[in-house]
Amino acid sequence: MTEPSAAAVHSIPTIGLVGGIASGKSAVRSILADLGCITCDSDDLAHQALRDPAIVSAIAARWGDRAIRDGAVDRGALAAIVFADPGERAQLEALVHPWIHARRRAMFSTDPGVAPARVIDAPLLLEVGLHTECDSIWFVEASVEARQARALASRGWPAAELARREAAQWPLDQKRALAHHVLCNDGDPQSLRSRVEAALADTLRTHAHAKGT
Repeated sequence: MTEPSAAAVHSIPTIGLVGGIASGKSAVRSILADLGCITCDSDDLAHQALRDPAIVSAIAARWGDRAIRDGAVDRGALAAIVFADPGERAQLEALVHPWIHARRRAMFSTDPGVAPARVIDAPLLLEVGLHTECDSIWFVEASVEARQARALASRGWPAAELARREAAQWPLDQKRALAHHVLCNDGDPQSLRSRVEAALADTLRTHAHAKGT
């Protein structure tokens, strides 16, 4: 794995969450927030970005009525456009990613106080190179059957839509191979919490050792 860059925050470790869609990364992030970590939900920031007037205007200029409805971004229609064409997806990412990165950096630049770690939950963490800002990568693992059921229940996505969106990301084996910790999310919340607590404790020990403290 690429080593963290000089831009990485080293006062406390930065944890990057990766895994398949609907594997449970948000559940892990929620547990880490309960444990006092500063967490960044890139999906939420992306939704905020699509409400920013400047970005709405740029989307309207490029995709027009295909992606805009009643003056707002139609996220479903926009997704259909960009996931069908890598070039169109790259154009959208060029609009949204800088907006997200700026707000993440602002969030992480504040005094962490007693927070044990910072956490980045971003669907394309590895693909866009955010792992270079992380001290530890955690892979959240769940069976494809479990992920399909969760995606259908929470997002209304059939298996084909899950596969289509996941095809825009790195293969899961490649993500898993880069992880410092693999957390099985088998649907038992208490077991997942215990695994998160153990991984966090190990991450903090490793970080303290690297700092020589």
